[in-house]
Amino acid sequence: MTSLPASLRATSLLAVVTTTMLLGRGTAHGAPLVVPSQLKAVTVYGDRAVLTRSARADIPAGTSELVLAALPAALMDESLQVSGRGLAGVTLLDVNARVTFVETTPDPRLRTLEDDLATLRREDTALAARLAQVDQQRALLQKIETAMTAPPPRDAVSTVSRPSFEEWQKLLAFQADNLGRLAAEQQGLQRQRSELAARIAAAEAQLNEVRGRGTARRSQKTVTIRVAAERAGTLDLTATYAVPGASWAPAYDARLRSEARSIDLTYYGVIRNATGEDWSNLALTLSTARPALGGGAPELAPWIVDIARPLPAPMDAVQLSEFRVEAKPRSRAATKSALAGAPEAAAAPPPLELAQASVEAGATSATFRVETPVTLPSDGSTQKVAILATRLPATLRYETTPKAMEAAFLNASALNGSEYPLLAGTVNAFLDDTFVASSHLKAVMPGERFDLALGADEAIAVKRRVVNRFTEDTGLTNRGRRITYEFLITLTNNKKSPERILLREGVPVSRDEKIVVKLLTPAERDIGAAEGQKEITREPEGRLAWRIDLKPGEKREIPVKLSVEHPGDLAVTGVE
Repeated sequence: MTSLPASLRATSLLAVVTTTMLLGRGTAHGAPLVVPSQLKAVTVYGDRAVLTRSARADIPAGTSELVLAALPAALMDESLQVSGRGLAGVTLLDVNARVTFVETTPDPRLRTLEDDLATLRREDTALAARLAQVDQQRALLQKIETAMTAPPPRDAVSTVSRPSFEEWQKLLAFQADNLGRLAAEQQGLQRQRSELAARIAAAEAQLNEVRGRGTARRSQKTVTIRVAAERAGTLDLTATYAVPGASWAPAYDARLRSEARSIDLTYYGVIRNATGEDWSNLALTLSTARPALGGGAPELAPWIVDIARPLPAPMDAVQLSEFRVEAKPRSRAATKSALAGAPEAAAAPPPLELAQASVEAGATSATFRVETPVTLPSDGSTQKVAILATRLPATLRYETTPKAMEAAFLNASALNGSEYPLLAGTVNAFLDDTFVASSHLKAVMPGERFDLALGADEAIAVKRRVVNRFTEDTGLTNRGRRITYEFLITLTNNKKSPERILLREGVPVSRDEKIVVKLLTPAERDIGAAEGQKEITREPEGRLAWRIDLKPGEKREIPVKLSVEHPGDLAVTGVE
């Protein structure tokens, strides 16, 4: 097929305004032609979606108006683009998008919900009618009983006979059987109405959600495309436009295989559709681009230092009305995202495989093309699609801060060796097949190392106790005070494998030269400046870090002793 001119291949609504002014609207040959169109693909961003719609029209020679009707009212006019193929000698004159108001459209899903709700209400009406019949029957039985047991009037003929004992027994049995049956039926009907009321309430809520705010009329967008053709023929059109109300966010399942020392990482995209258009069996692409930030870096405002002046007196309403403030939005820089993995090898027996997405890296963003078509209604619900499933070799270690919590937390360090960037998102962590914790994964680029927090492990026992704490006076003439602390931290490896534990313990930090902190145990000569030099290293803010390797069943005791000295007449905070 022959490609259309460049003006037809990509035309935005912004350029259409100029085209219309130069060429004028002109007169189309015949009435506007409403062209059926179908959604073909969706690209989802963090705060919007770009929809691709296709249409085919048979056009005559001359000028024609092609109408794409019933598009979302939230369509962003500035994002509208039209392209076409299939017929040589066609010129795009202009594209126009306008808002139209229509009566409530016969949405098939809306009709189904309304029919279901009507059926439930008819069932409730039938139950209510049967309950009324039961009440009438019970009332009639009560009247019979009253009539049979009431004494005869005084002026009644004395020959009126009273019921015999056998007749009384039959009456009581009749009343008991019928009243019991009606009571049981009444309870059953009331229970059915109660259950039905819950179903009706749920159906009404779902119907109101689909209806939106329940307005009798709603707006749509209608796009009119005016073309001029040298000869009649078939034209294939493609329209793309952005709409708000759609988004996607990353989510992860990280499953640690303890024996294999590896992590099965599954990368998902959680998609939400509230655009006003249902997506049915569409090709889906997830993009990490952030169009809302703009395309350029923000302008830096001047940093002005001046003499402080008193604020002017507030203006009254008349003075304030004379001022108008116009705010110009500023663009912000777009940022990069990150992280991924590599295909998982088949296990025995073979696990259920996930349909993975293909990735395309651009200059400022990445896109994930979901291989399986997606169906998602426009009701604000979410759907999770798989982007990547990979197995990553992991380096495991435990971290503990017993002063804050006597527990050891498992941490896995892995390398993203794939071409997939992983965005920041929530991670559901599993230890083999047991869920242990939820944590957060920072953005990681391909080739970057990252850590995963996998929760506490009771197999590593951690205890911290205060061995001694005493206060003493120091000095002969200038009396001072010294507080000495002794702690004992005990680590026990109850696992069947050797494990590395990173232990952190805090040492007081002095903010005044009159307060002197001395670390007595461990000795300063045993502390290294960087990891790998010695078992103990010093970290910022007075933290000491031990990197300890424990054999299976091994127990290790770490003593810590320190002192804090200050003048006796000086009030000191932070001493325990």
